[in-house]
Amino acid sequence: MEMNPLEQALHTARALVMADLVAGDVAEAEIVSLVEDAVTNRRWWVEQWPEGADFVVGLIAQDVQDALLDSYGRWPLCPVCVEDGPHALDVEPELGADPHWVCTKATVQVAPVGGLGGVLRR
Repeated sequence: MEMNPLEQALHTARALVMADLVAGDVAEAEIVSLVEDAVTNRRWWVEQWPEGADFVVGLIAQDVQDALLDSYGRWPLCPVCVEDGPHALDVEPELGADPHWVCTKATVQVAPVGGLGGVLRR
């Protein structure tokens, strides 16, 4: 049975954000619940605007990042600017396809969402 494209987009987004959480060693049960909440909330959004399915990865990453700020702290921390004090990466584009984690201080693209495993040090 084939999954519909909207559900596939949501599952892909969940997997990519989870990969980044695992890479940052913060994939604890309560944080995984934040991912599930973000996916649930974005399911309604993408059902209302199916053309936005390409944007759901970045939006879920931002939703999780915002939720973590309240309960965990800044995430993911920038691996580029280690001397400048800890600061979080941002997702760019904010509303667009092919989202990446970027350091706005150094103005560099760090990794695609889902690709932090190759750049974060544990």
